[in-house]
Amino acid sequence: MSAIAGFLASPIGRKVLMALTGLLLFLFLVTHLAANLLILIDAQAYNEYSHALISNPLIYIAEIGLLILFVAHLVSGIIIYNRGRAARISAYEEHRWAGGPSSKSVASTTMILTGAFFLIFVPLHVWTFKFGTYYDAGGGVRDLHRLVIEEFQNPLMVLFYVVGMAILGFHLWHGFGSAFESLGVTHSRTLRRVGNVTAVLMAGGFAIIPLVILLTGGLR
Repeated sequence: MSAIAGFLASPIGRKVLMALTGLLLFLFLVTHLAANLLILIDAQAYNEYSHALISNPLIYIAEIGLLILFVAHLVSGIIIYNRGRAARISAYEEHRWAGGPSSKSVASTTMILTGAFFLIFVPLHVWTFKFGTYYDAGGGVRDLHRLVIEEFQNPLMVLFYVVGMAILGFHLWHGFGSAFESLGVTHSRTLRRVGNVTAVLMAGGFAIIPLVILLTGGLR
């Protein structure tokens, strides 16, 4: 156990921990997006899925696990960022995109900022939809679909959500490929492109939901 703790406390261990927690959070986002798209397809199916999820006693364990992943990922990122800054003899006079084979980009240099944004976004998201107005869909099932539709009739809420998803896309743009590199996968243009496409699909998939609801009123 002490050997594991020692490894995780090392620079390489922190990168591995950040990579693993990041990929696990990504897998959660994939399943979350797939479920959320039901909002635009079938209100009853979405409510039934949500009910099956929140009525399962294991949901509390899952929520604690997600919280641990989120905190571990964030703390690892902060430590790596701070150690990186401390290792520099002096600050750069000018930031430039490296181009070519380098993975340096706007996304890579703002990872700490885009990650920190979700310290605000996630609690607000959970508060809005987990603890928002309770509507009864019948049979003890919560009409969460109605709540989502109502919330995304507010242009400011939609704007906040879409901006949040754009920031998520920036984070994934660099983070997806970087996670595999930290786990020993050889850096390549293909891996970088896969990460870029993944970032666009995830951010676009989440962002399209509030936009469609705002513009059409959602599924009736």
